[in-house]
Amino acid sequence: MTIKYLIYNSLPSEDVLNELNLLHSRVFNTSEDLAAKMANKPQLLIITAMAGTKLVGYKIGYELKNDKFYSWLGGVNPAYRGYGIASALMKRQHQYLMERGYRVVQTKTMNKWRAMLILNLKNGFDVIDTYIDEKGLHKIKLEKQLISVKVDEEIRVLDSN
Repeated sequence: MTIKYLIYNSLPSEDVLNELNLLHSRVFNTSEDLAAKMANKPQLLIITAMAGTKLVGYKIGYELKNDKFYSWLGGVNPAYRGYGIASALMKRQHQYLMERGYRVVQTKTMNKWRAMLILNLKNGFDVIDTYIDEKGLHKIKLEKQLISVKVDEEIRVLDSN
């Protein structure tokens, strides 16, 4: 399987936004409008994984400070899980951030998203805090120092570029 990764540093076209919304709704079982949520995020970064013309994965984040980035949302179509797409999206995001001078990437997750929590831990994130949010949900806050990022050459999903 060949996967093509595309990077957007602003809101993508309406077609891509529609596909992002559909996949986001499927992964997180929500109907929120991503375009509206992304509209005012500073230094927005969206990385998509495409199987042919089908969007099968994404990673979205934005700047917290000039050297700290927040990896906000991401997901992979259930039919395409197990091929290393989430790892490849993360590695591309971290490489992109390092090249632009970011030193820290931060994210949050919950126990119910165990695959994401495990992926973060396997890729050098440290748990720095846990808390109960305003909705009563237990959140896990993680950070990674980007100075030690290495691009894995043994990703099973091939980039067509």
